[in-house]
Amino acid sequence: MSNPAPVQYPVNDLIKNRWSPRAFSDKPVPKEVLQSLFEAARWAPSSNNEQPWAYIVATKDDAENFGKSLGTLVEFNANWAKKAPVLVIAVAELAFAKNNTPNRNAQYDVGAASLQLSIEATARGLVVHQMAGFDPETAKEVYNIPQGWEPIAAMVIGYPGDASSLPEPYQSREKAPRARKPIREFVMSGEWGHTADFAK
Repeated sequence: MSNPAPVQYPVNDLIKNRWSPRAFSDKPVPKEVLQSLFEAARWAPSSNNEQPWAYIVATKDDAENFGKSLGTLVEFNANWAKKAPVLVIAVAELAFAKNNTPNRNAQYDVGAASLQLSIEATARGLVVHQMAGFDPETAKEVYNIPQGWEPIAAMVIGYPGDASSLPEPYQSREKAPRARKPIREFVMSGEWGHTADFAK
């Protein structure tokens, strides 16, 4: 199922077609496709080229690992994510490896890497749903994540499924129109709150 964004201005189709469904097929994601997704993440920009990201990946054919990742999700997300073939936890290194000083851009950089992964997934006919609805402390415990690293998001990766297979309230959310703030509300110039001329 495709659900292109109703854009105000022209953008690349990969951006227009990237979205975060909850209906996933149980079709496995081949190893070589996963390799390409994380290769895309690998080449994201980062402050001082620190690459402060790590990803814990669990595929459904590894039942123990998949169960551990599923157990970190809040119930609302676990209810639909359990059908997907791949679960991921994105983790940020909070200090620079070079000198152990705080890296205030770490989460920003992990977000950039995760977006590149998502765009690569879109190009390959997959979808990615990123989530804040998980328990970082549980993730730290079950995966022995070391001090100085912080789980910041969970992701579901797979092929699109049938929205009608979802129970409510998920199905209604899946079929709802996509919406975003117009750019005039967040693109400013000159001073805070003053919309840039080109965005009016």
